Amino acid sequence: MSKLFQSSNSIINTINEQTEAKKTVYPILLAISFGHLCNDLIQAIVPAAYPMLKENYDLTFAQIGMITFCYQLSSSLLQPLVGTYTDKHPQPYSQIFGMICSMLGVVTLSFAPSYFVVLLSVTLIGIGSSIFHPESSRVSYVASGGKRSLAQSIFQIGGNTGTALAPLLVAWIVLPNGQQYMLWFLLIGVLAQLFYLFIGTWYKGVLAHQANKLKKVVRVPQLSKARVNFSIVLLLLLIFSKYFYVASISSYFQFYMIDRFGLSEVQAQVYLFYFLVAIAAGTLIGGFFGDKVGRKYIIWFSVLGVAPFTILLPYAPLEWISILIVVIGLILSSAFPSILVYAQELLPRKIGMVSGLFFGFAFGMGGLGSAILGWLADRTSIEFIYNVCAYLPLIGIIAAFLPNMRKVKFIEE
Repeated sequence: MSKLFQSSNSIINTINEQTEAKKTVYPILLAISFGHLCNDLIQAIVPAAYPMLKENYDLTFAQIGMITFCYQLSSSLLQPLVGTYTDKHPQPYSQIFGMICSMLGVVTLSFAPSYFVVLLSVTLIGIGSSIFHPESSRVSYVASGGKRSLAQSIFQIGGNTGTALAPLLVAWIVLPNGQQYMLWFLLIGVLAQLFYLFIGTWYKGVLAHQANKLKKVVRVPQLSKARVNFSIVLLLLLIFSKYFYVASISSYFQFYMIDRFGLSEVQAQVYLFYFLVAIAAGTLIGGFFGDKVGRKYIIWFSVLGVAPFTILLPYAPLEWISILIVVIGLILSSAFPSILVYAQELLPRKIGMVSGLFFGFAFGMGGLGSAILGWLADRTSIEFIYNVCAYLPLIGIIAAFLPNMRKVKFIEE
C-alpha cells in the first residue's frame, strides 16, 4: 500500500511540474473526463429508465417531464451558487461529496415506493451533479495549458459518453430485471471516487502553489461591462435553444420511435444511443476547432447549422432516422465547449460562477423543456413536439452579434 501511495505522489509531482510550466496537463484532463463520465452516467439512468418508470407508476407524459424538471432544476439552481462559493473558497475534494449525494439518490430510486419518492431521489441526483460541475470545470480550465476549448471538450466528452452509455446499460441490466437492479450503478460511483481523490490531491497542490504567489495575473478583455453582459445574455439564449431541443430527444425520443414506427423499448434505446454517441463525438470535434478557427464561428455553425436537419427529422422514414439523428447530435454538440470557454474569457475572475451558471442554465432549460414538452405531448401528440422544436436552432442567428474574441485586446491585471 505504501508503494502505491509513493507512486501516486510521484505522478502528482510530475503533473505539478507540467502545470507550473503552463503545459496542457493531459493526465488530469483525462481523469476529470472519466469522473465526468461516471457522474453523468449515473445522472442519465433517470431518463433512460423512463419507459419502465412510466409503466411501474402509471405516469403521464407530463409526470415524466416533471421528473426531468426536478432533477435538472435541483442541479441548475445550485450550480451558480456552488460556483460563486468556490470562486472564493476552492474545494478540491467537492466531487467526492457530490458523488455521495448522487449514490444516495440511486439507492432511493431503486426502492422508491411512490412517485413522490421518485421525485425526491432524482432531486438528490441533481444536487450531486450541481456540486460536481463548477469545480470540475475549473480543474479543466487550470489544466488546459491555454488550450481551453480542447480541455473543455475533453471534460465534456466524458460526460457525453456517460450519458450515451446509460441507455444501453439500462436496457441491458435494468429493463429486463427490474428497478432494483439500478443498484449496480453504485459500482460506478465507487470507482469514480478513486479518480476524484487523485484529482483533488493534485488540485490541492495547485491551490497551495497559487497561494504562495504574491499576485495572480488574469487576462481581462477590454470590453465595456454592458458589452460583456449583453454577450453573456446572447450565450444563454443559445444554450436555451440547444438544450430545449436536446430535452426533446433525451426525454421523449424513445416514445416517439415506439409510437411512430412501432419499435420495442430496447430498439428505441438504440436510436437514443446513436444520438448520445454523436453528442460525445461532436463535443470533442467542436472543442478542437474552437481553438483553431475561433469560438464564435463554431458557435454560429453549431446552433444555426443544425436547423435543416432538425426540420427534416419529423418527415423522415425510418431508414433515414439513424443518419439524421447522428448528424444532429454531431453539429448541435460542437458548440458547448466554445460557449463555456467564451463566457469564461469574458469573465476571467469568475470561472466557477460562470461554469455553474452555464451548466446550471443548460440543465435548467433541459428540465423546463422536458416539463413543457411533456405537457404539450399529453395535449397534442408525441410527433407534434418535434414539429415545434425543429425550428429552435434558428435562434442561432443571434451569434452574429457576439464580439470576435480573437480581435479583442486583453490586459493583464
